[in-house]
Amino acid sequence: MTITRRTILAAAISLGAVVATAPMALAQDPYKVAIVMPGTISDKGWSEAGYHALERSKEELGIEFAYSEHVEQPDQVEVLSDYARRGYNLIIGHGGEYQDAILRVAKNYPDTMFMVNNGLGVGTNVANADFHFSQLGYLMGYTAAKVSKTGKIGMLVAQEFKFTLDSIAGYREGAEAAVPGTQVLYNVMGDWNDVAKGKEAALGQLSQGADVIWPTMDAANVGALQAVQEKGAKSIGLCYDGIKDWPDIMVQSAILDVTENMLSYLRIAAKGKLEGKLYKADLTNTAAMRIGTFGPTVPKDAQDQVLALVEKMKSGELKVEPY
Repeated sequence: MTITRRTILAAAISLGAVVATAPMALAQDPYKVAIVMPGTISDKGWSEAGYHALERSKEELGIEFAYSEHVEQPDQVEVLSDYARRGYNLIIGHGGEYQDAILRVAKNYPDTMFMVNNGLGVGTNVANADFHFSQLGYLMGYTAAKVSKTGKIGMLVAQEFKFTLDSIAGYREGAEAAVPGTQVLYNVMGDWNDVAKGKEAALGQLSQGADVIWPTMDAANVGALQAVQEKGAKSIGLCYDGIKDWPDIMVQSAILDVTENMLSYLRIAAKGKLEGKLYKADLTNTAAMRIGTFGPTVPKDAQDQVLALVEKMKSGELKVEPY
């Protein structure tokens, strides 16, 4: 996928805010959106999906947007505040790690709307978009346990917050339901994008006997997947159907269609109707959240069991609660 670079703003802060303007015919008083991301617009995951939502919103809604990549905790408040000072209508923190900074900045800019992708806190001018991660975690854990030959599976996270806590809780519960006694290894890397660290963390779990690993970072996932491939193990994908790029190692993927989910509330925002509340997506909203393609090593009976679990979750018969 080719991603076009955008013009760098002369007035941008050193972290690199980039703007994309709407077509000339729509340029009069456009709705302006800024997104602050933990990764890059080419990370093949969470951050790239958010970027594509804004690209599509520009085409569909005439929105003008800007983005900042790789914004870490020490810089969050200043980057968010800078966009608010410059008059953006909606400012998005793309990840639960921006929750505290958004709530802090929003108090100073009551006429600006803020959104956190993957958080819980709300306010008069703060909305949240949240996925029911524990559902997908359960299904991924169930699949991993059914495929594992060692009885050990792993999960790698960048840091602990709602997404990771919900996901690991579901992952453990699903693994136990599939094969009681399955051991789940869990490591917090402290980094979203370091490919070398991702590989090192995966090798560590593999050396402890895990033979199915679920990396849930951003660019660091590539290193983890390389390690899994080199060692002949298996993996779980995140955000998109990973079997497309890693056909030899993927057994299933937790698809979070961040692009479609974001578009749904950007359409609301462009009409001036975004509210300070929680916008939640679960498996009943297949445009936003679903499972991917089963890998060839997943037994047919296990595939059927997972698909049946999906239907039970949709109907409410099986409840997998958030952490």
